[in-house]
Amino acid sequence: QLVESGGGLVQAGGSLTLSCAASGSSLEGYAIAWFRQAPGRERERVSCIRSDGRTIYEDSVRGRFTTTRDNAKNTVYLQTNGLKPADTAVFYCAATHDPLEMEHCYSPVLTGWGKGTLVTVSS
Repeated sequence: QLVESGGGLVQAGGSLTLSCAASGSSLEGYAIAWFRQAPGRERERVSCIRSDGRTIYEDSVRGRFTTTRDNAKNTVYLQTNGLKPADTAVFYCAATHDPLEMEHCYSPVLTGWGKGTLVTVSS
């Protein structure tokens, strides 16, 4: 099970660092994908980081969000900058099979869905 944290209320243009931590198991060898679900909308992809650190981002966040991993801390981070009201959502992380091609980084989800962490961006 992965646990997300770091969400909160921030003004437009602000930043938050989200964390995805694993307990009882290692994240090494797995890709970690970030997703988000806004009120009334389906869950959508945000970014994914492969075990070697290679990343992929959706167009809506590219250039504003950065995902990194610290295997020593068994944690993956999502640095969110330049937040917009449209970024308001519950953010989730999930482990996936380490892909050969980055477009396959988001599935299949191996760890299920945690509670997520809520990011609220005010205008």
